Amino acid sequence: MNNAKKLTASETSYELLRVLSDGEFHSGESLGESLGITRAAIWKQLKKLEDWGLTVESNRGVGYKLKSSIDLLSADEVVRHLTTQDFLSTFEVFPSIDSTNKYLLERVHNPDFSGSVVSAEMQTSGRGRRGRVWESPFASNLYLSIGWTTNEGIASLEGLSLAIGVGIAEAVESLGIAGNQLKWPNDILNQNRKLAGVLIEIGGDLAGDCNFVVGIGLNVQMQQLDGEKIDQPWTDLSTLAKEQSITLPGRNRVLSILLNHLLPIIANYSHTGLQPYIDRWQQRNWTANQAVTISGGASSVSGVNLGITESGALQLIVDGDVRNFNGGELSLRVKDGSIIN
Repeated sequence: MNNAKKLTASETSYELLRVLSDGEFHSGESLGESLGITRAAIWKQLKKLEDWGLTVESNRGVGYKLKSSIDLLSADEVVRHLTTQDFLSTFEVFPSIDSTNKYLLERVHNPDFSGSVVSAEMQTSGRGRRGRVWESPFASNLYLSIGWTTNEGIASLEGLSLAIGVGIAEAVESLGIAGNQLKWPNDILNQNRKLAGVLIEIGGDLAGDCNFVVGIGLNVQMQQLDGEKIDQPWTDLSTLAKEQSITLPGRNRVLSILLNHLLPIIANYSHTGLQPYIDRWQQRNWTANQAVTISGGASSVSGVNLGITESGALQLIVDGDVRNFNGGELSLRVKDGSIIN
């Protein structure tokens, strides 16, 4: 890895947040001395924290504190636990960003694009599949994107989202959390509740050079109030850890585990293809051998879910015939009409 890795936290408010992250009271005077700003400037920065959705409590004569301690991301800590640093070119952490995918897509021509990773404490315009919003509250979950380049063409990336799903599920399972399911083509569930999603954006030649970005959102500790904005059943690692009596490590450790699983998949995928991941995906196939409906636009088709083909298409038995369906803008739901997008 080169020396380009960095923690992007230029805003004084983020440095203030690091001091307050312990959840203890800090006087305005000590905060001003720590950050080299006036007490009046401290008040201005505290308002920024509220813009990020954080609750700051004040006590006259005592100081300021967050309502509760907060687990902030640290580039150094994540990288320290990586066993896959050879695949990494740059690693950036932002306090707030519009979209981690958008950020990398605007930098595809940078010489260090391939192997670049960007994560953020929150996204103001987080994107999910099919144009949906990915709820991205501050320091609650993991939002990250990985940029890569291949000269094997777009066709060599067929089925990549399925392999990424396997990698995320196996990373979660390495934490001791069981019961993970994969919903074709982009989602990771647990007990029929959405845990994570994948958004891959590709540009380039069908058979030549192409750049792609793998975006991932993984729920870690979603607050109930933020979760009310989600229009489908959801869960997070914290809930699952409690349900399964597992001690969950902090977000930095979870992020390093996730990257240790995903970076080798992405780096080697244009050569390995989907083949090494098919059986592992099938083992976690949500609604395997169940009646489902595939819909796209105004049309829909119902059949029995047989799993995926070698190219990553979903196979259904429809009126006695086996039919294959490719991803794109298709959506999968169980036959009774309930849906996890």
